[in-house]
Amino acid sequence: MHRRLAIFTSKVLVNANPIPTTTATSTTLLYTQSNPLNPRTNGFAFFRLLSFTPGHRRVQDPDDPSNLMKEDGVSVCSQMWIENFREPDRTASNLTTYLRRFELWVLAYQKVCADDMGAYMPRSAIQRSALEDLLALRNAVLDNRFKWGARLDFLIKSPKDKTDYRSLSKRKIKAILTTTQPAAFQDKIVQEVLFMIMEPIYEARFSQKSFAFRPGRNAHTVLRVIRRTFAGYLWYIKGDLSTILDGMKVGLVIGALMRDVRDKKVIDLIKEALTTPVITSRLEEPKKKTKRKYQKKRVLAEDEPKPDPYWLDTFFGFAPEEAEKLPSWGHCGILSPLLANICLDELDQWMEGKLKEFYRPSKSDVIWNSPEGEAEQGNTSWPEFVPTSGPDKTRKMDFVRYGGHILIGVRGPRADAATLRKQLIEFIDQKYTLKIDNESLPIEHITKGIMFLDHVLCRRVVYPTLRYTATGGKIISEKGVGTLLSVTASLKQCIKQFRKLNFLKGDRDPDPQPCFRMFHATQAHTNAQMNKFLSTMVEWYRYADNRKKIVNFCSYIIRGSLAKLYAAKYKLRSRAKVYKIGSRNLSRPLKEKKGSSPDYHNLLRMGLAESIDGLQYTRMSHVPETDYTPFPSNWIPDHEKALLEYISLDDPKTLEDQRFSIRKQGLVSTQDYISMLVWNYKRNAIVMDQLSLIKSGGNNTEKEQHLLLGPDQDTYDQKSKEEEEHEEGFDIAEI
Repeated sequence: MHRRLAIFTSKVLVNANPIPTTTATSTTLLYTQSNPLNPRTNGFAFFRLLSFTPGHRRVQDPDDPSNLMKEDGVSVCSQMWIENFREPDRTASNLTTYLRRFELWVLAYQKVCADDMGAYMPRSAIQRSALEDLLALRNAVLDNRFKWGARLDFLIKSPKDKTDYRSLSKRKIKAILTTTQPAAFQDKIVQEVLFMIMEPIYEARFSQKSFAFRPGRNAHTVLRVIRRTFAGYLWYIKGDLSTILDGMKVGLVIGALMRDVRDKKVIDLIKEALTTPVITSRLEEPKKKTKRKYQKKRVLAEDEPKPDPYWLDTFFGFAPEEAEKLPSWGHCGILSPLLANICLDELDQWMEGKLKEFYRPSKSDVIWNSPEGEAEQGNTSWPEFVPTSGPDKTRKMDFVRYGGHILIGVRGPRADAATLRKQLIEFIDQKYTLKIDNESLPIEHITKGIMFLDHVLCRRVVYPTLRYTATGGKIISEKGVGTLLSVTASLKQCIKQFRKLNFLKGDRDPDPQPCFRMFHATQAHTNAQMNKFLSTMVEWYRYADNRKKIVNFCSYIIRGSLAKLYAAKYKLRSRAKVYKIGSRNLSRPLKEKKGSSPDYHNLLRMGLAESIDGLQYTRMSHVPETDYTPFPSNWIPDHEKALLEYISLDDPKTLEDQRFSIRKQGLVSTQDYISMLVWNYKRNAIVMDQLSLIKSGGNNTEKEQHLLLGPDQDTYDQKSKEEEEHEEGFDIAEI
């Protein structure tokens, strides 16, 4: 194209009269004809003519992939969420339509680039070559030419991958083909597209008792639900089904998928991702006999993401047992947690059926005595308190599932819990072909303390003063007795996690150990890292009853560890000397030798020294109180609440019901009232407040007519006639 344009331009410059004169370009070409030997003027006229098109619009390239993007990818995803939440029981049969939407592929490319490079790439920054490769990847997926786990042949590569795979040596090619490699960039894009298509379908169907690997739900949500709904349960069944997260048979996964999805292309794509083998072998590297005395620090590339900071890496070591395992099945990547929830959703549905079957209300019970079991008659502002109900109690149970761990609470005799455990073992064996015994599902009483998510559930007997209003308006105060569900952080588990991270040793008298990983960091940087870690721990234990105690213990361990580190670094011999120089919270600078530098405050005032923040929460009074914010019984995340509200407002029936209710109560909506004011202003040329007319008595029909037609229709007609006569007289006088 450029070669032809250059040849055509040279011909124009040689000819004396290259372009016939037209009306639009006569002025420009007159100067061109007067001096035909000037190539600059001829070229200028030529390019002006090329740039002149009707309407000054540039012709779009039909081969540009950006022409396939008709709307934003986020709006396409929003539409999918709205459609699935509007009809949650609808079978998804035509997902290939969304698989063809190029907007979703561009959005997936942006998300994978953000994860891979550590920076978000706007759509305007995506080059055309990348869009063409992305379009080729989409077409390969639609034409069944895409292969999972490619090592050398890529349809699209990461922007930071500059490797030329065609010029690699045989040794490097062998290492790539036989060793464990991270997931290919194109595999991540396909996984992201499938995830964006599948997630809204199943989020509308999943049980409200499932909390892991789902948006808007986390471990804090589980703890708040337990505190809110598990009060009064005596027996607890704690089950560990995390072996399911290690992997399941492909037939079981595909069977669970086909209950709600009937699109062959999507099912085959996921099936290939599960069945394609993953290469995990490694080459045996020869061990080096001699080690370098001094190793240079590795310098990160410009586009290479930074590793996790020390405080975040330390906090990840505090992950509870229930949140440690993340499923990774075949080449599914981020699809694996969603597939695990799809398979375990059958267990959730079975348990919800057992909840209704097990519920047997008792009229003498104080709280649960309704036939349906939904209405609770207790103190809604203090749901953790359950008053005593005598020997005849309502039989009720509830459960929550976080990943592969399940917790069931039973209110009733232990025999009922044993029967439920037997049925649960049979269901898991039949559905998931997983053999578990009674030891894997122990039944424990609440008085022993139930460990879940590193928090202990226990019961305390309390004797509060209950005040209520009797018949006749008389306020009665009497002593009550009941139980209170307490959720406390496990100090034993906290010590175990600190010991695993080499922050302390010993069980009975834990002794802090120096964290030598921060030996070469400055005092300000070390304190800042540990403050971030302590702030995260404060947030993690936000809903624990012993929040002050557990956070103060963490602060004691961190402070002792840093004191030993500084004692070794600055040769101060003991922690007491470190505290004497650096104060209790280590906010003062520690010097190797006295008098080696000017006063720290003078350096800080001149901007020559780095400010040192002291450690937080060194005293128990500095730790915030436990968060006892009331938790609603039928809680749903904010995004689902917004979706349901949007769907209800979008339904015309909702608007009609609101209008009917307003009219039935004799009220006027804000929109109708403003419309009446505007209409009266246009008809009468004055601002009129008609609210007094609405409040006054009379027929509603007459009021509406009065509001719409004005205060006096005859007066209005008379004014219009006078205006017409005045205009006629003015016309005659003008003639």
